[in-house]
Amino acid sequence: MIFDTDIFIWIQRGNVKAADLVDREQERLLSVQTYMELLQGATDKSQHRLIIDFLMNFNFKTLPLSENIGHRAAIYIEEYSVSHGLRAGDAIVAATATEHGLTLCSSNTKHFKPIKELRLKVFRPY
Repeated sequence: MIFDTDIFIWIQRGNVKAADLVDREQERLLSVQTYMELLQGATDKSQHRLIIDFLMNFNFKTLPLSENIGHRAAIYIEEYSVSHGLRAGDAIVAATATEHGLTLCSSNTKHFKPIKELRLKVFRPY
């Protein structure tokens, strides 16, 4: 399963449901977009280190951008940015999941739901 940035934020906030969800999953993946968003949210190098250590300790694999992912993300923006407010980062995450045939886990369903070919697992933190 590929995890959206919000799942990591829930874990950082101490949400046990999010931590259990990740803990139960055998294959833990994230897109390079999510990786960059996590690092961008850090306020200093020590937080960078904590994020990197967390991802390593829980055996997360970061999936890189590819030409196909970029192309699919651009199509998603064309189709859903005006009608559903899809942003570039979410388009890249969705395209990464779809290109790899993976389920995306996110609590941010507003932007992802209209993407018909995306398998979405909705996380409800409460």
